[in-house]
Formats: sequence, C-alpha cells, structure tokens
Amino acid sequence: MSDVVHGERRGAVAVITLDRPPVNALGQALRAALVARMEEAAADPEVKALVLAGRGRCFSGGADIREFGAPPKDPHLRAVIEAAENCPKPVVAAIHGVAVGGGLELALGCHYRVGDASARLGQPEVKLGIPPGAGGTQRLPRVIGIAPALDMILSGEPIPAVEAQALGLLDAVIEGDLTAGAVAFAETVVAEGRPLTRTRDRVIPAEHTEGLFEGARKRIARRTRGMIAPARCIESVENALTLSFDEGMKKEREFFVECVGSEQSKGQRHAFFAERQATKIPDVPADTPVQAIESAAVIGCGTMGGGIAMNFANAGIAVRVLETDPEALDQGLAVIRKNYEGSVARGRITQEDMDTRMFLIGGATDYADIEDADIVIEAVFEEMDLKKQVFARLDTVCKPEAILATNTSTLDVNEIAAATARPEKVIGTHFFSPANVMKLMENVRGRKTSAETIATVMRLSKTIGKVGALVGVCDGFVGNRMLYAYTRQANFLLEEGALPQQVDKAIYDFGFPMGPFAMGDLAGLDVGWRIRQRRAKTRDPDQRYSPIGDRICERGRFGQKTGAGWYRYEAGSRTPVPDPEIEKLILEVAAELGFARRDIGDREILERCLYPLINEGAKILEEGIAIRSSDIDVIWIYGYGFPIYRGGPMFYADQVGVKSIYEAMRRLHQEHGDMLEPAALLEDLAKSGKGFGDL
Repeated sequence: MSDVVHGERRGAVAVITLDRPPVNALGQALRAALVARMEEAAADPEVKALVLAGRGRCFSGGADIREFGAPPKDPHLRAVIEAAENCPKPVVAAIHGVAVGGGLELALGCHYRVGDASARLGQPEVKLGIPPGAGGTQRLPRVIGIAPALDMILSGEPIPAVEAQALGLLDAVIEGDLTAGAVAFAETVVAEGRPLTRTRDRVIPAEHTEGLFEGARKRIARRTRGMIAPARCIESVENALTLSFDEGMKKEREFFVECVGSEQSKGQRHAFFAERQATKIPDVPADTPVQAIESAAVIGCGTMGGGIAMNFANAGIAVRVLETDPEALDQGLAVIRKNYEGSVARGRITQEDMDTRMFLIGGATDYADIEDADIVIEAVFEEMDLKKQVFARLDTVCKPEAILATNTSTLDVNEIAAATARPEKVIGTHFFSPANVMKLMENVRGRKTSAETIATVMRLSKTIGKVGALVGVCDGFVGNRMLYAYTRQANFLLEEGALPQQVDKAIYDFGFPMGPFAMGDLAGLDVGWRIRQRRAKTRDPDQRYSPIGDRICERGRFGQKTGAGWYRYEAGSRTPVPDPEIEKLILEVAAELGFARRDIGDREILERCLYPLINEGAKILEEGIAIRSSDIDVIWIYGYGFPIYRGGPMFYADQVGVKSIYEAMRRLHQEHGDMLEPAALLEDLAKSGKGFGDL
C-alpha cells in the first residue's frame, strides 16, 4: 500500500507502523497511508483492536514543517486523528522516543496510550511561533486537566514517561518489547470490554481555575514579550473550558492559521532549521570519529570558569576547576554552590540534583591534578600573553590526546595554538555570560584544528546543553565582531543627541531583552575596556572613535558589579536608573568633539544600530568566517538575545529586503563616513534581487 506505513497482524490485533525516517513526520503521504490502513483494519472482522507504533527512533516528531504555508492536501492531520478517534475498535498508541506536536495530537486521538521508559511527550509548537493546530489545546486538557496542559503547551518542553503516566497521559509504561506490550494491552482492553471513550467526549477533570489564565499571562509576559503564539495558546486552552469541543477546535484552527502565516512564525521556523543546520560542517563529515569526553577541566574559577564547570556537572561529566590561589578557588566554588542553592530554592532542581552536581565538581591548585582530563577549557583574563603561558603549560601536563580549548571572546586562536606542540587539538570554545545559562557555544576553528577535534567539540556542545556554531578566526569572531559594529554606532548616537535610556528603549521595543548599554552593565564594562585598550595599538587615528565608554571605566564604573556603569544601581537591585552624571559626561564629550546635538528618533536608532550589524555579517560571510548566514542568526539569537521571532539578523534582513538595507547603508555611508560603507556582498545581493537565504 505504501512504504511509509506498514501493517501486520499479531493475533487479533492490527499493528500499524509509521515508517518515515528520521522522525516519522506526518506528511501527506504518511497521513493518506495511515488513514487507509486504519480503515482496512476497522473493516476486517478478524481484527479486534489496532496498535499505532513508530519505526526507528521515535513514534512521531509531529507535522512536516516544510508543508507549513503550502496549500493543504487531504487528508489533513485533523481528519487522520478523527479516523483514529472514531474507529469502532480500540486504538492504542505505542510510544517510544518522542511523540511531540502532531505526533502527540495523533496519540491523543487514540483511545489509549502506552509507552516505554524512553517516551517523551510534548506540544512544542509554541517554539515555532504557532499554537497546536490539530486539537492539542482541546484534547490535552480533557486528558490531564487544564493547568498541566497549559504548562506543557506554554513551555513547549516534553515530559518523560513516568510523569506522563502520573498525569494520565499514558495508560501504562511498558517494560521490555514495546510493541508486544502494546498488543498485550490491546488484547486486555478487548477481553475486558473496556469502553471506547473518545477523547473529545471526556469531561475536563475538575480543578480550581480561577485566576489561572490571567496568572499564566502574567507569568510569561516578560519571557514571551512581543510574541503572538503564547497568548493564542492560553486563549485556546481557555476555550477548552468555556466552549464546546467543536467550537474550541474551530477557534484553535483560526489561531493556527493566523500564526502560521505570520512573520513571527516564519522567523521561529527559520531559527528551528538554522539550529539544526549549524551542526553540519561541509569539510567535517557526519561519520568523523569523535573522542569520548568523560572528564573535563577548567582553568580559572571566576564567573566564567565557574559557569563553564557547571555545564559539565549538569551533564553528568566530572570536572576539575583549577585556580593556583586557594582562596580564589574557595570563593569560586562557593559561588557555584550558591548558584545551585538558588536553583533548588526556585524549584528548578532538587537537593539531590545539587548534591550530585557539586560532587562532580572538584577543585585543584596544581596543574598536575588535571593531567588526565579529556578536555581542558581555559577561562582566564582576555590577555594574549597570559593565555599563551597557560596553553604552553597545559601542553606539557595534559595527556597527548586531550583537547585544549580557549574561552577567548576575541583573541587569535591560531596564535594561542602556536604556544603548543598540538595545534590540531586546540580550538576556541567561546561561552557566553552567564555561562551556565546562555545557550550559545561559539566554537572557533584554527588553521590546524583537526576534523576530529571539531566534531568532538560540536558534539560536546549538545551534550552540555548548548547550541554550537562553528566559526573561523578573526578579531571578535562572528558574535563580538558584529557586536562591535552595533555598539559603536550606539555610542556615536550618544554624541549626536541620544541618551543611553533612549537607545536601550528602542532596542528593547524591537525585541531584544535589553539594549546595548544595559547589556554592557550586565556583562561588565571592564571586559570591553580591556579589549579596546588592546585594539588602540592598531586603531586608525583618523577613524571616528567614541571615548565615552573609556571615561566611564576610568571612573571605576564597571556596571552592575560596581553599582554603576552607564546607569546606576540601587543596592541589591539590577534595575538600571538613568544617571545625571553620565548625561553630563555625554554632553561634555559631545562638546569636545564639536557635535551640535539634535533630536534622534527610534527609527534612526534602529537603522544605525541594526543595519551596520547586518552589514558586518555580510562581510563575515564574504570572508568565510561563518559557514552560512543562518549560522550568524543562531549566534545572535542564542548569544546576544536577537528576538527569535525575527529569525536572527540575516533572516531579518531578508524580511526587510536586502535592497532596502543596502540603500540605507549607502545613505548612512554618505552621512557618517567610511565606517558604514556597504559590504560588497550586500551590494551584490541587492543588485541581483537576492537575499542571504539564497546563498
């Protein structure tokens, strides 16, 4: 009948198996074959029950996202689910691996659901900028209740089998062979004459819902600021409580159609595919051998080093943190403990989790204590001579096969690698602060970094819960090089008439979690100051440069950690407060440089900050520092807070129109000088009518 769905008989049970690698996506061919198989089994008098299963690594990863936006083809997923739900014989979903999105909606249409210990069930659609569209918001609450369903749908995170069974989402967790267990379960259902209650006919479990939906809206307001889909998810689940099933389904479909056609969903879907594409390295085949990473070491137990160590412990990997100063080591380990205690207090991990993770983190004051580590990550100050000294020492101490990684955010990885006799084992692993929270890991390949080292570190990124993106060597790599182009213009805007709070508000309103000045205060202004001091040696004296940031640092204002930076901060507060002292400083610098200050609007702020950012990204692509434009999007979404619903800077450029951005850059170049000259690639794309997505 079809090679995407297989049928077999096991006694009186028809086993129907989805077989569309890699995740049994519910595309049109599979949907049509599945309906045909179910109808065939329903019409066979010898068949008493049906089991739906998935071949390969999972039950089903959901709808085929590539079909979104295309004209719908029958049978649509809702019809497939209705075919299961209306089947006159018991239908049992046998779930292993994931049943997410449309895969879970299909399982919800079955009369019963069983799974093995590997099963993970979820509705991740909100991460793609859409609500569930095939009954998830209507059936899930009828099975597990309003509050748990709302949590699953808003988080987008799957739940494990044990939790699913406790909620009633799984009727049984099968030990041993899943299909055999599901068949036995179906036979029991038939033998006992259990009722075939359709999920749509279930009564939502009684629970207290007063204030639930308003509370959910408030809870996610900051995290999902500017996004349409989360609000539609809440409204749709609320409809399950207040409307009939058919009316709720109708409204769910309306919300789905609204969101799937939105620019936001397009941006989030782009980010979804970009994250997966970033793992593909053209000259590092998928079958490249990878080293086992069973132990790690981190050099430096400051804020960054401690955060990096936590990533390993969180993944169950033993890690030693080296500080030659015992007092600094104790202080660093105390900070790690305090961070974990905060997670326990907030209910994010258990005390047992914390104890396990702290057990995996050891301290060291002697390089000899880390000689057996599979990977060592250096996280000392951003000074080349210091890093080269560390790497030369590591090269003599660590076992020959150990990978030596640097957390540098700007420095030349090739020069660092040259301090060792194993440059093929040296790579950059640029974590972002706070390292135990931020998802990006910008991995930097040197000229001699081996394919095996690259493959190992890219795999490691995923193991420790990061999104890895591979880049080449240049000053600042991809992320910080583009950041410099962005913050440089923000500083120039201050000289010309804006204030920090005005620039930050325009960027915040665009969708960033914070603007460049608040971000600088959070990260620590001394880090950037140190980098600027290094760059001063090679800076063109005729090129425009803003001294405001340097003068702030000269006053000992390094941001939140000193209580003052671009803003001032009340004791115990992270809320930036505009400071008249900074406004006075800005006015003084503007006068010194001869600027007649003027009114600057939000539109100009966005153009001056974001378009040079995109322009720098184009230069990076020209130079081959980034493999593809979508890798740049991944870096800026997960490392710098570029709003995911805008898809990243390069995708956003395509949405705005590369030609429009090129013309704006030409104008800005004429108005403000060579620093804003359009990249050759930007010009080529604009003149050919193409976008970055066409590269």
